[in-house]
Amino acid sequence: MLMPKKTKFRKVQKGTMKGESKGAREVAFGEYGLQAVEPKWVTAQQIESIRVTVTRKLPKTGKFYLRIFPDKPVTKKPAETRMGKGKGNPELWVSVVKRGRVICEVSGLTEAEAREALRSATYKLPVKTKFVKKVAAPAESV
Repeated sequence: MLMPKKTKFRKVQKGTMKGESKGAREVAFGEYGLQAVEPKWVTAQQIESIRVTVTRKLPKTGKFYLRIFPDKPVTKKPAETRMGKGKGNPELWVSVVKRGRVICEVSGLTEAEAREALRSATYKLPVKTKFVKKVAAPAESV
């Protein structure tokens, strides 16, 4: 499972997921990508399941790029515990995915193969997504 090796703080606050993603809004490494349409927390287990699903669909020439990492600990209190007595212990790790964030990318595939591979990844995610292509850089005029 993905998780940071070391963190500055053991527990963090919930935070908000307002607004659009600050970075990773365009396909950078591959040719096709999966972009989030709504904000959600994506757990380390869900990220791992995406990775396994897409890599199984890829041919030998294909390459998979993961653009999210679960760096936020989520705490839970034990079952049947009374209120108070402080915050619970970290139970799982999540990645905060805001609107417009490119979650993963693929390269070395045809568009049809890429759509199929990324469609199977969509089923594993709690986020609504859309299929995006790499935007060609505009030619500079001299």
